[in-house]
Amino acid sequence: MFPLRATVPTAAELRTLFAASRRQTDIDADSIAAELDDTGPDAALLDLVAEPFSSVDDVADRLSRTETHLRERADRRAVFLTVYTRMTEAVAAAIDAGVFADPEWVSTYLVTFADQYRQALAAFERREFGSLPRPWLLAFAAAVRGDTLVAQDALLGINAHINYDLTYTLRAVGIDPDRSRKHTDHDRINDVLARLVATVQETLVAMYDAAGVAGVDAVFDPLDDRLALRGLERSRLFAWRNAVLLADFPSWIGRRYVGWRTRSVSTGAAVLLLSPQIDPAVRRRLTAAETTISTPAAFVDAFADHVPSTLPGDRADGAD
Repeated sequence: MFPLRATVPTAAELRTLFAASRRQTDIDADSIAAELDDTGPDAALLDLVAEPFSSVDDVADRLSRTETHLRERADRRAVFLTVYTRMTEAVAAAIDAGVFADPEWVSTYLVTFADQYRQALAAFERREFGSLPRPWLLAFAAAVRGDTLVAQDALLGINAHINYDLTYTLRAVGIDPDRSRKHTDHDRINDVLARLVATVQETLVAMYDAAGVAGVDAVFDPLDDRLALRGLERSRLFAWRNAVLLADFPSWIGRRYVGWRTRSVSTGAAVLLLSPQIDPAVRRRLTAAETTISTPAAFVDAFADHVPSTLPGDRADGAD
């Protein structure tokens, strides 16, 4: 029997699709290419991300080295990678601690998920925009141009990776057999991600405060609301629902429908994140503060101060 419930968009998905439909979501890849510097691809960066990841340890090592490489060059693509590197470390620690019911599947999930990001980063650096998912093109281009706030850089990466990449990660690793057990492990990862996203906001507030801009907590509410399905857990549920459709529907209809839904939601959310409803005066203050600091370095320092030493999933809670 087809999973009809999974085919019907939730209220949150409909809100996102409706909001996105009111904005221009067409992307002129040629214009983006023209706006980028003409120095050519970064050979050292491409060397780090050229080959597929081979293991959890390889993911942790190369993501960390890539983040360091970008941060040392004040490349704002490091902002999302700072968060993602810590997420990978936390999930890997949870695997070692015996938190998951199917650790082998979760390990494959982690490596495959990271490889989606690696492929997108490599394609962007090579200027192969035709093979690049639209939300990643928007996220990377905004970061390289430097015309976004660091909060937008973080959320644009989170949106592209979860609202786009995760659907295809789940398709690649498979949700069967033992679908219910895999779903439980998928949900356990939510605890790690949710805590890290909360830490991102705490970090941003502290970073701006250190730069002399206090009381900016409320600024992030409209940005948080633009994160596609208005909540990380619902975004991950969106990916799982898509995976169910891909697994249970005939491929000729499932892939087409899921492709449209995934592309529309993730690209629309990116467009909305790029145009948040922030008071212009407040935005000018935040932008001015960011010009006085090395933003990627300041963010990673503040993030290290705020991320807890033990995240949900770092401890051995046991598996059901």
